[in-house]
Amino acid sequence: MRFRTKLIITSLALVIIPVVLAIGSYLAIGRYLFYEQRVQELSGNVDYGMISDPSEAFSEMADEVSHDVALALLINPYVLEDTTFLESLDQKIASKYSFLLVLKDGDVYYAANLDRAKDVMDELPGYGNNVRGIYYTQSKHLVKQIDFPFSTGEQGSLYIISGIRTALTASLVIYMGIAIILILLITSLLLTMWIGRSFFRPIDELNVAMQHIQDGNFDYMLPTDVKEKGEIGAMYRNYEDMRLRLKESAEEKIEREKQNKELISNISHDLKTPITAIKGYSQGLIEGVADSPEKQMKYIKIIYSKANDMNNLINELTLYSSIDNNRIPYNFVKINVADYFGDCIEEIGADLESKSIQLNYSNLTGPETQIVADPEQIKRVVNNIVSNSVKYLGRDDGTGQIDIRILDEVDSIRVEIEDNGKGIAQKDIPNIFDRFYRTDASRNSKQGGSGIGLSIVKKIIEDHGGYIWATSHEGEGTCMHFVLRKFVEYADNPEAVTVENQV
Repeated sequence: MRFRTKLIITSLALVIIPVVLAIGSYLAIGRYLFYEQRVQELSGNVDYGMISDPSEAFSEMADEVSHDVALALLINPYVLEDTTFLESLDQKIASKYSFLLVLKDGDVYYAANLDRAKDVMDELPGYGNNVRGIYYTQSKHLVKQIDFPFSTGEQGSLYIISGIRTALTASLVIYMGIAIILILLITSLLLTMWIGRSFFRPIDELNVAMQHIQDGNFDYMLPTDVKEKGEIGAMYRNYEDMRLRLKESAEEKIEREKQNKELISNISHDLKTPITAIKGYSQGLIEGVADSPEKQMKYIKIIYSKANDMNNLINELTLYSSIDNNRIPYNFVKINVADYFGDCIEEIGADLESKSIQLNYSNLTGPETQIVADPEQIKRVVNNIVSNSVKYLGRDDGTGQIDIRILDEVDSIRVEIEDNGKGIAQKDIPNIFDRFYRTDASRNSKQGGSGIGLSIVKKIIEDHGGYIWATSHEGEGTCMHFVLRKFVEYADNPEAVTVENQV
């Protein structure tokens, strides 16, 4: 639930809950006081007007009865001697928890409720005291008195007496005050618990989780029973996403440090060999070991070769650094597949011929087939793969062979570079494109290399929008496959393509 919704609910609850509970308390307290004063003996209904303001309600009712009596006396001066008339009046005022008492020369002539009449009779003023309006008795009963003469000459007094004492109002105020205090406390407690459960507990849990993050513990997970869909739920989900990314980043950092250490170890080993050779042959030249021009030239060529090896390693490290920072410089242009790969094969073929390795080349794409690529980087891909094949052919009998095929894949081209070398174990194939990966079986460390050549190849092909994979059988050879999309030139109609690209 969103914060805004919860704030609206809280604001409404602060008003509605106390009002509802106050009304309920008023009804309950009124009924309790109703039964406490035994007014149910007069009427079974609860009149909350008489309970909350008995003086005003009784005054209105007494004035109405006095008016009816006055009219009745005009018609019949002795109507108050008629018990039937008195009973009808009694029934009328019973709904206001009141009753009638008629005294004749101080004796009870008529009483609807004699027991209640005896409780108040001694507090009533006698005939002719000229009490006007409503007055209170010592026991806080409300009384309205009407004096009249009987037909026989005796003095008579009609009393309208309230069954509810005015002390009820004070009790109601006290009880309602206590009830309102309790209602406010209960409302505050309920809302505090709800807000605490909705806001404070999740925030505390987030604080604990963030402390774990600060301490480097990325495995701490927040409770999974949170079902919030608002801001709290979003915060939980964002924390989990952040935790997973930080954990992944930390693991990558550890792995990177491990790989860098391995790289340094590999490079140190691979640099040590040519440096040792350069030092040895240089010392031989200085000390005159090479005492003939032919021998001196041989030493110089060896030194030059080893220096080239070192230069290649340094270039590979520079390229690795560019890949690691996504800073490989690309210059994408349209390339004719037949012309471009034809030139590459000429360069590669001359080098392989000097190493007594047979090169077979076939291009099965159309003469107008084009791709968009960086010529230098694609050449690097081909050279790296061919160099790997040459390095691990493991054949010294002149039977080494490398096949390069360009295949048409409708909307792309597939380049296959296959050798007849030792092959790669099936368990190692998924890992050969990982950085620094070398296996004893198929990438023997005696051959040198940093183990990042194929990872560079994969990065370049993926940056061209293509993909690469390998197939191999131990003892038979390895085939590298990579796919590049064709260039499609649209006509004036964006939905139309040139004929040569519809094949």
